[in-house]
Amino acid sequence: MGLTSDLRVLYNLAFTRVRGATHGERLEAFYRAQAGDYDAFRRKLLHGREEMMAALEIPEGGRMLDVGGGTGYNAGLLGDRLACLHRLTIVDLCPSLLAAADERIRRCGWTNVQTVAADATTYEPEGGPVDVVTFSYSLTMIPNWFAALERAYAALKPGGVIGVVDFYVSRKWPAPGMRRHSNWRRFFWPTWFGHDNVFPSPDHLPWLQSRFQTVKLEEGLGKVPYLPLKAPYYVFLGRKA
Repeated sequence: MGLTSDLRVLYNLAFTRVRGATHGERLEAFYRAQAGDYDAFRRKLLHGREEMMAALEIPEGGRMLDVGGGTGYNAGLLGDRLACLHRLTIVDLCPSLLAAADERIRRCGWTNVQTVAADATTYEPEGGPVDVVTFSYSLTMIPNWFAALERAYAALKPGGVIGVVDFYVSRKWPAPGMRRHSNWRRFFWPTWFGHDNVFPSPDHLPWLQSRFQTVKLEEGLGKVPYLPLKAPYYVFLGRKA
């Protein structure tokens, strides 16, 4: 079952033609056929999510946004801390993934978790600023990613925390102490992922570091399923001053 599920995802990754006039339509075209297999395959590909979610400070009675939260998988990674939240809102543009999230919410009996179909670049949370915002492998799929981060910054309370985990490539000349990727990595991974409208950027981390006080930063390489390759990823937690 696991191999069959993975093969379905790999087929769609390789051969699905991503079409649509809007970003939401393109997301739906890409994920519709693989929504049911999404979590099983991504557990092998999307590294660092558990570490990022485990490191988050979850205040009692707090409010949290998971931007591009898809199937709601991240809510389960909070474990017992999920019950501490007054509200966790999963924001996404893809109906197929949100349907999977709604089913997970129903199955798990989460009364404090909701989904919202909305654009991350314009969404404003009801009830005012929130305590936590997360982007888990969603920032590379948002064309106007800087607008999404500006919205996240505006949505956070002073002292609030942002958590981001995603693919990336380094700048050619990164800041001291930051990992520097080879020319091959900086060319290959944007080209490879770009086929599926995933765009690893050298600018995510510098932007985050310029706007937030760094709480946690890890740069790593994660195994790509069924291939002798490791893709660069980062985990960033920052606090709004």
